[in-house]
Parts: sequence; C-alpha cells; structure tokens
Amino acid sequence: MRLLLVEDDDHVAAALSAILARHGFTVTHARNGEEALQAVLPTAQGERPSYGVILLDLGLPDQDGYQVCGRIRKLTTTPVIMVTARADVRSRIHGLNLGADDYVVKPYDTGELLARIHAVSRRHGGAEEAAGAAGTAEGHLLRLGSVTIELPTRRVSVDGEAVALTRKEFDLLALLAQRPGVVFRREQIISEVWRTSWEGTGRTLEVHVASLRSKLRMPALIETVRGVGYRLVAPAA
Repeated sequence: MRLLLVEDDDHVAAALSAILARHGFTVTHARNGEEALQAVLPTAQGERPSYGVILLDLGLPDQDGYQVCGRIRKLTTTPVIMVTARADVRSRIHGLNLGADDYVVKPYDTGELLARIHAVSRRHGGAEEAAGAAGTAEGHLLRLGSVTIELPTRRVSVDGEAVALTRKEFDLLALLAQRPGVVFRREQIISEVWRTSWEGTGRTLEVHVASLRSKLRMPALIETVRGVGYRLVAPAA
C-alpha cells in the first residue's frame, strides 16, 4: 500500500517511515501542507496519484493542518488519519467534520496506528479493489478456485460446501485472500486481525493458520514464507 505521510519533522518522519516500510508500506513524505496538496494533484499526464491512506500531522509550518485536511478532501476521497497532540473532544470533532476518517493522538502506540491505517483502508474498499485485481470478484464475493468467501455474511465454502470458521479464522483468511500471492508480514497480520503489536500473539497466528489449512482441507492454500510471514496461494479454478 502507498501511504502519504505529511510530517514537518524529518527525524519523526524518518523513524515512522522505517516502521511503515517494515510493515509493507511504500511511503511518500510531504514536509508541509503545500507539498501534501501537490502530492495528491493529478500529474501533467492527467494521472492521479494512488494512496491507500494519508497520514496528516496537524502541526505544519506553512498552513493549518485542519485547512489542509479540508482542501485534501476536496481533491481526493483517499482516507485521511489526523495525527496531533490535541486531545480535546472539540478538536477531534472539528477534524472529523472536515472529512478526516480517523484521529490519532500523540503519543500513540505503533500497533494502534497500524491497526487504524488498515481499518480505514478496509472501510474505503481496499478489499474490493484488491480482489478485483487478483481474480474473480462480484461485489463482496471472492472466488479463489473452489473457495468462495462472502465478505458481508462472513461465509466460506469449498466446492459449495459450507465451512464453519471462527471470527479470527475468517478475518485471517479474508485478509490473505484480498491479495493472493502477496506476502503478508507476521506483524502486519497480527496488527490487522488481532489489533495488537504484542509479539506473543505469533503462536496464536500459527495455530489459526494450521486450523484454516485443516478446515479447508487445503494444506497448500496458505504458504509459510520463512522468517517473513504468510501468503495465500490461489488454487487453480
């Protein structure tokens, strides 16, 4: 996922960019409001930059962050997460009314920030876009060979036979199925599915992967990428 980071402090931006890169993000850094606005404008060839999320710090040197958010919202529907030290309810409401999708208060936990990024991206149709690029998708229906995943009803079937999954098993399968063949880092999966950055959750992840392989009767469906994470290997149709 491409992410636009709007942050005037180069040290903060470098540290956060490194963390985001380890979790699979490609980061574009804008140091002020004007750079942020230029980053979302169409190119001379008419192509509009594609970002999964815009991470917008409100303490910018050239413009008020709220004003930048309002202008960004007029240019793109890309999800915006405001990042600020202003914790009062009135500031949060003001930001949300301007079109922000979420609001994170400093200092924040990295795991929480990652979870919020994935959450707003998912709400804005990331799953649909990825599924469309990966294979056959009809609305919220994913088909991967003999496996059918119904996102709204959270139903899974193999060759038309329903498979009973737990809530976390379904969330894990749906996440991997959004981008077949793409490796999801363990940290990213834990952040997205379990909403935590606690490393001890890794064993729980392994158990859930093993359970999915067994219930779907497809041991090769989810491939372990040693030292990195997991990816879904789409079966032949």
